[in-house]
Amino acid sequence: MKNETTSIRKRNGVIAAIDIGTTKICCLIAKPRSERTGNRPCIMGIGHQVSNGLRNGTIVDLDQAEASVRSTVEAAEQMAGENIDDVIVNLNGGQRKSHLVACEVAIGGHEISNSDIRRILDPSNFIQQEQENHELVHCIPMVYGVDGNRGISDPRGMFAERLSVNVHVVMAQRGQIRNLRSVVRRCHLGIEDVVVAPYATALGCLTKEEKSLGVTCIDMGGGSTSFAIFFDGELVHTDSLPLGGEHVTRDIARGLVTSYTHAERMKTLYGNAIPSINDDQQLIQVPSLGEEETPETNTIPRSVLVGIIRPRIEEIFELIRDRIKDAGFDQLVGRGMVLTGGASQLPGVREVADTILDKQSRFGRPLPMDGMAEVITGPTFTACMGLLHYGLGHRPEELHTQLAHSKEHPGKLGKISQWLRENF
Repeated sequence: MKNETTSIRKRNGVIAAIDIGTTKICCLIAKPRSERTGNRPCIMGIGHQVSNGLRNGTIVDLDQAEASVRSTVEAAEQMAGENIDDVIVNLNGGQRKSHLVACEVAIGGHEISNSDIRRILDPSNFIQQEQENHELVHCIPMVYGVDGNRGISDPRGMFAERLSVNVHVVMAQRGQIRNLRSVVRRCHLGIEDVVVAPYATALGCLTKEEKSLGVTCIDMGGGSTSFAIFFDGELVHTDSLPLGGEHVTRDIARGLVTSYTHAERMKTLYGNAIPSINDDQQLIQVPSLGEEETPETNTIPRSVLVGIIRPRIEEIFELIRDRIKDAGFDQLVGRGMVLTGGASQLPGVREVADTILDKQSRFGRPLPMDGMAEVITGPTFTACMGLLHYGLGHRPEELHTQLAHSKEHPGKLGKISQWLRENF
């Protein structure tokens, strides 16, 4: 979803991206290709801190979210030595709708022009009346067809009777998008683009060959788990679940009657989604809730902790499997899978995912870029790096969006001319 504001590259020569997550907010500032950076994009500023005001990927407190975003951006600006005006931001919540739409228009035997592309990509062709409470986020043309001949990436200049296109449409709840805009604008920043989180994550860690062969990219965050499916090099489906690493921690805290802090510590030090033969012999000290200051603790075998963690991890991947099947991509997409996000680092997650989804997975880390500090090479920064790649021009809908939203709107004479072209 592109804003009408001037591109950030024209304002101060930098690109800024903000990943607003349930547990962490990250801001990256990069310089596009220039002589100064050796004709390669380079990261100049990094800011990240604990997120407040969000739950399950959705903004629930505007003031807390604003304070988190503001401090994160200030840290990145200070490191980069640049003040930013506009940002590319991701959308985690919003009850997204992702579906494929086919559209066809008459050309009348004439040469296909930019106006024909604008006409066929008009959002009114894809937004149905029952989706009035949702807003268009992405409109990604996948493949064009000319007189029934498919597989054409750019039909301009060709002659045809009819032009068709398959479009991947991603929509999100209008209220959630407005809340996101409100938080960013309260920090005195403009929004250049909004990108759904699973799309950004995929751009941040998938290789071109993986997207071409077909792959499922799963981002396991703190408050939500999202996934994006690529086939034949194109994004064909996205979805998300309001479940993540925080829910595993809460399960531990409730099951062992301990504080959230101690539950997170036990998950990090001893957690595993796969049981082992030594779990019964390894004992863990669990401070009782409300008695953290006393030396008295409860002792449990590690098998109890694993028994709490495993069902929640299985639930997440079973829901993903069902969502993929319901969308009709269970047989279409290949067996490749990439796991990323902070919650994917829990031992045993990869094995559970491979078993339930019947795929062969790898762990995804951000694609390399000049200026990357070691702190942002981990999977928790994949989405923010993907937003930078999006801003650097790795957006398949960029040309088509510019055409579809061009200011060159035809007047009455232009509409009459278009009608004559289609019918004579």
